[in-house]
Amino acid sequence: MPLDATDEISILCWPIDIDLYVELNNGRTLTLYDLGRFSLAKRTGLDRVLRQEGWGIAVAGVSIRFRRRVRVFDRLEMRTRMLGWDQRFVYIEQALWRGDTCCSHILVRGAITDASGIVAPERVLAALGQPDAPPPPFPVWAQAWIEAEALRPWPPEF
Repeated sequence: MPLDATDEISILCWPIDIDLYVELNNGRTLTLYDLGRFSLAKRTGLDRVLRQEGWGIAVAGVSIRFRRRVRVFDRLEMRTRMLGWDQRFVYIEQALWRGDTCCSHILVRGAITDASGIVAPERVLAALGQPDAPPPPFPVWAQAWIEAEALRPWPPEF
């Protein structure tokens, strides 16, 4: 599967996924999105490369929008795609859909890591057999988030 293809998996909201309001728990939503990224990694061959190289993958940042309630036993479709990469990070877009309704949408900044720190995406692409793959242009909204995150102080100033 190409890196920029959309991966789709089906999700069912189980009683273990809900909060006190009988809706999908915010934290559990992030865990479910992990499943979509694992599926994408498997289908693109990234999981094989991670194992071969002894690399890991870590979430380095997220921006999420919740727009519709997800209730127990709702059937959902999760769509996941690689949005692009820069010198350090990969960016993955995901959404949970109930029929034609988008319930939530997330942008994930991920880092491929080894014992020395972050592995440059160009090394990852070479290991995937795609050393000359150019990064696709980011949508305006994603580029603005990336730029805003670069301005955010670390550690926090309080």
